Amino acid sequence: MPHPIRIGADVLTPAEVVAIARHGARIELADEALDLIAETRGVIDGLAADPHPHYGVSTGFGALATTFIAPERRRQLQASLIRSHAAGTGAEVETEVVRALQLLRLQTLATGRTGVRTVVAETYAAMLNAGITPVVREYGSLGCSGDLAPLAHVALAAMGEGDVRIEGALVPASTALADAGIEPLILEEKEGLALINGTDGMLGMLLLALHDLETLITTADLAAAMSIESQLGTDAVFAADLMAMRPQVGQAASAAHLRAFLAGSPMVASHRGPEDGRVQDAYSLRCAPQVHGAARDTMSHAATIASRELASVIDNPVVTVDGRIESNGNFHGAPVAAVLDFLAISVADVASVSERRTDRALDPARSHGLPPFLAHEVGVDSGLMIAQYAAAGIVSELKRLAVPASVDSIPSSAMQEDHVSMGWAAARKLRRAIDGLARVLAIEVITGARALDLRAPLLAGPATGAVRDLVRTVAAGPGPDRFLSPEIEAVTELVRSGAVARTAVSSTTAASSITAEENS
Repeated sequence: MPHPIRIGADVLTPAEVVAIARHGARIELADEALDLIAETRGVIDGLAADPHPHYGVSTGFGALATTFIAPERRRQLQASLIRSHAAGTGAEVETEVVRALQLLRLQTLATGRTGVRTVVAETYAAMLNAGITPVVREYGSLGCSGDLAPLAHVALAAMGEGDVRIEGALVPASTALADAGIEPLILEEKEGLALINGTDGMLGMLLLALHDLETLITTADLAAAMSIESQLGTDAVFAADLMAMRPQVGQAASAAHLRAFLAGSPMVASHRGPEDGRVQDAYSLRCAPQVHGAARDTMSHAATIASRELASVIDNPVVTVDGRIESNGNFHGAPVAAVLDFLAISVADVASVSERRTDRALDPARSHGLPPFLAHEVGVDSGLMIAQYAAAGIVSELKRLAVPASVDSIPSSAMQEDHVSMGWAAARKLRRAIDGLARVLAIEVITGARALDLRAPLLAGPATGAVRDLVRTVAAGPGPDRFLSPEIEAVTELVRSGAVARTAVSSTTAASSITAEENS
């Protein structure tokens, strides 16, 4: 983006979160946010001087909330909180997830409702702009008091402890901060809690997932169009008046894509009419908009929950607008966890129907004239037989990943946190599911492209033909068996990057413009 994204002036948009987390867009703190932070810090300073205990300011935490801490021990209390909570284990979490985690915590700090000093927010902003990514581990969050362990790893790095990544290199946090001219934080009253009580990790992964799924579901529509066309299916079932009889919003959107992607196809036109002889196509072809549309509607619901969470102030205790400091339960991840699980179910369903379309193309009993496994020399070559195996194996895993994490709960903190959301786990498995979906769709696109070629001299439509040509830039057409794995990986990257979806949509737009000019 040409200008830094301002934090604290308005609620961040999902696109801004993706730009900062994934693409390294620069940020700046709004002046009004800094003023609010300073104003609220005055409330905390007043409570810190009070001889009566106040949770999070002059007491211990969680099950130790009634233990009063003397003023001279409170810096040690804050540091001990962060060090003890930075207890993650397992593989490192991806850079974009950590940046989203840190960014969303910063946005809450910028609301002025957490009670931190301005230097805390400024340090987080400086770390993001310097590309300093704290090492966060896979396991540790139960999604109860937010993402405690992941957020603690970020706070630990801001204190100059632990390790960070800079352009992929592992560096001690103290060295990275010094090289960037950033002073390590020495946390004061309330600041430790303010840095770790949030749903920021699960929300960040939800926003990234929704961004990726927008591309993947459009790609699924395109892949279905390639399968329908190359298997001599019909586009009549996607008519707008038929869709209007069942006014599901997502279904209508996917059907509109299918009509556009199949428009102008000589291959579809070649068997239109009563001489075709078939009554109807199989469900995986005919019901593509219904399955893909259900995923679109799930995404719409998840986006609503994400937008509300993005506008939320998540901390405990929180400083209210009228200056009270109050405990609350807003850190619980249940709303986010539920939609993360819901999305994983839809991802599995879309991948499942895609794999069924791929399998149909390889079966001569169902493909309407295509060679077995789309092989070059049947009996000698295996064609795309094992590519379908790969898709089937992924779909099987996606079904396991669709089992909800949010229905589980293991009590913690001496039964203080006796019902947890498992939202972080739901987000982690959704990320793996989205990766699997991209690969299954890539295999369907490879299959569809080869099947279209094998229908020659029949021609593909503008959109499907353009995607077939795009595939041919990284994967050869029909021929004797060859090393297939690199081609699957290359087409997967075309799917994941959005190149397949963009090519289909732009080709549809171009074809529509040409038709409009011809008609005029």
